[in-house]
Amino acid sequence: MIPAIFGLSGPVLTADERAFFRDCDPAGYILFGRNCVDPAQLRALTDDLRGLHGRDRLLVSIDQEGGRVARLRPPHWAAYPAGEAFEKLYEIAPASAIEAARANATAMALELSAMGITVDYHPPLDLRVPGAHDVIGDRAFGSDPMAVAAIGRAVLEGLAAGGVTGGVKHMPGHGRTDVDTHKALPTVTASAATLEADIAPFCTLNQALIGMTGHLVFTAWDAENPATLSETVIRDVIRRRIGFDGLLLTDDIDMEALGGAIPERAARAQAAGCDIILNCWAKMDDMQGICEALAPMSDTTAARLDRALADTRIASSIAPQAYEMLAKRDALLALVQASA
Repeated sequence: MIPAIFGLSGPVLTADERAFFRDCDPAGYILFGRNCVDPAQLRALTDDLRGLHGRDRLLVSIDQEGGRVARLRPPHWAAYPAGEAFEKLYEIAPASAIEAARANATAMALELSAMGITVDYHPPLDLRVPGAHDVIGDRAFGSDPMAVAAIGRAVLEGLAAGGVTGGVKHMPGHGRTDVDTHKALPTVTASAATLEADIAPFCTLNQALIGMTGHLVFTAWDAENPATLSETVIRDVIRRRIGFDGLLLTDDIDMEALGGAIPERAARAQAAGCDIILNCWAKMDDMQGICEALAPMSDTTAARLDRALADTRIASSIAPQAYEMLAKRDALLALVQASA
């Protein structure tokens, strides 16, 4: 098995993709809006992927946070709020915010499970930092590390209750970025002492089964390499200081924050200590190059992957409980308006 997660070009597998994926045998796949037309089509696609590999517990993933980061949207799927909504409720009623976030995530997972999706790259544990670029912005659960961790834990629990594994991001913290990493490489000059706040939510939730790196340079730790490509950051900060021993993915290796050819980036990330390379754009030349550039999956990575998928479930349909959870979420979030 190749330690890579690949994107798909459209709503069905092409003949070239089918042949390549069968031979390459990647660890899993990531879905975007271009792959998601309606529930019947999407479930057929994910069933096709599982059939291709003969693995019931296949990593089929998505970025479904809510708000502006949602690949599944109405009218075919439910609407979910951005993280900021739960922060506002937390400010007046912390226990209600935690319950709302858990209910929201459970509904989301029940919907994803029925679509054949086993992993959601959610929750973001990045702090909202005043003056930073809004690439995180309203996606964050707030500026207070304790609140972010509390809401993040509820999201992980809710996703797991619905049969989906959540992935925390973006280690070791994306909140201080001054540019969008899709477009450029940020350099964070905050001191190691200041960055203790950024890593605090990740430390609290270090038992998460999946984590994702961020493409940022932290001069306090490694002034030369972004976290994704930094052996120092991955070994000393993510693995040791944070204490994360789950499956560590790169953020999308295609982002313009990184330089060099895509296969070269993939090899550097693996050498730095990332378990899995995430490559989103379904460009056949790049995917082929990644397969050639990467070493085979290690036993340690394989064990982490197995743990991450062990409790995932594929449902035959969306459970009625999903709609009950959405109603519960809405009633709790309404407390914000009621208190205004």
